[in-house]
Amino acid sequence: MTSSAAASPAHPKPAVRLPYLRWGLLALIQLALISIPLVDRLQVQVSGTVVQMELVPVDPRDLLRGDYVVINLALTRVSKDVIGTDTVTPGDRVYVGLVAQDGGPVKPIVVAKTREGAGPLAIAGTVLNNRGDSLRIDYGIDAFFLPEGQGREIERLERNRLLLEVSVAEDGRSLPMALLVDGKAFKSDSIF
Repeated sequence: MTSSAAASPAHPKPAVRLPYLRWGLLALIQLALISIPLVDRLQVQVSGTVVQMELVPVDPRDLLRGDYVVINLALTRVSKDVIGTDTVTPGDRVYVGLVAQDGGPVKPIVVAKTREGAGPLAIAGTVLNNRGDSLRIDYGIDAFFLPEGQGREIERLERNRLLLEVSVAEDGRSLPMALLVDGKAFKSDSIF
């Protein structure tokens, strides 16, 4: 009888640990799901090539999110003179081959449906429309957040004084890194 009494206390311990194990596993799964976009962002930031892009800032204030610059990249409109623009249609995933001219902003040199066809430096995007004399492409870079109260400063600046530094990964993913005013970093968005 003493052997069965000694065996009984061993069963409650695993039953007590089971709920903690379930909650711990659930917490780990949630942390993994949260970290996926952060790891993706860090990968682009660390392994990407930083290039400068021309932009047009618009309406730098949102009551819920604070100050930011809505980004309208000059690269959003690609002239139909660029190689490959005649082979794509709205909705296509494309890669725009880029080249920097004299250390200034990048210019599009080719539009391709494959990463390999776009050259050594290319940014991925989706064709929005193919009307008129240009192709409109969305690269997923639409806002740059600023500390409270600094959005109005950017709004008052002349457009030709502003550039956006963007990190472009080998596979075409992109991430805004720093807002440049007269070639100097105004603010950086590169830290998570």
